[in-house]
Amino acid sequence: MATDESLAIHQRPTTTAHTGPLVAPSADRKTSPRDPLKPWRTAGLLLPLVLLALLEALVRSSILPAHLVPAPSTIAETLWQLGGERLARHIGASSARVFAGFGIGTLLALVLGAAMGLSRRLEALLDPLFQALRAIPSLAWVPILLLWMGIDEAPKITLVAIGAFFPVHLSVVAGIQGVDRKLVELGEVNRLSRRAQFTRILLPASLPQIFTGLRTGLSLAWMFMVAAELIAATRGLGYLLSDGRETGRPDLVFGAILLLALLGKLSDSVLKALEARVLSWRDTANAGTSTRGAR
Repeated sequence: MATDESLAIHQRPTTTAHTGPLVAPSADRKTSPRDPLKPWRTAGLLLPLVLLALLEALVRSSILPAHLVPAPSTIAETLWQLGGERLARHIGASSARVFAGFGIGTLLALVLGAAMGLSRRLEALLDPLFQALRAIPSLAWVPILLLWMGIDEAPKITLVAIGAFFPVHLSVVAGIQGVDRKLVELGEVNRLSRRAQFTRILLPASLPQIFTGLRTGLSLAWMFMVAAELIAATRGLGYLLSDGRETGRPDLVFGAILLLALLGKLSDSVLKALEARVLSWRDTANAGTSTRGAR
């Protein structure tokens, strides 16, 4: 005779498996939330235009002297009068020097920085020399490079490479040496080879700091390019700066500065977009601003 407990068990309702399509809860559905920073980004794009309009008004009202600070409309007219072909040659010459020097300097910095980051002995040997060379101003390199390499493209590209080398080198060394020790010990526990530890642990963990050094090195590459072209060049934005200074044309000087600012911003934006794509795996505090809202 079945007990009351067994009867109760047999009398429990049975459940059937759900055969229809599974519907995810509304909270789990993918949504495309509105970017809370979009108004601020729009304002950031409009801010330079507002400043230019304010400068135009100050110059037109004679509050600022036009012979010292030309109006933005005058600068635009000067650039227009240069002609698209002539202006493109100057921009192309400067851009080619920057990208060539930045590529060479970055490659050397990545190789030497990785070697010094992995070897404390090599860092102790080379770090005092690199720190001393890093303290030399850009203009101090110009006469040396002109004596060694002449006045062709070689000294200009070399100077740009020097400017890009040191910030990238420092970021690589600091990034590798700043990796969490627990991650390194985890690789040793799993018996990873030195190559596997570098490619799977050290390099991914140091990439954020390396990209910061790359962006800093790119900005310095533009600065060092101007220093090179101010001394010995017949084409380039640095040459336009020098030509405007010698001929007493502030509109040409400010026009070259404006072009440098635009090219520097454009190249930095490209590198920043590459950084966001390569480091999309990061789970940082700013990653959730689109869903939580900006403060």
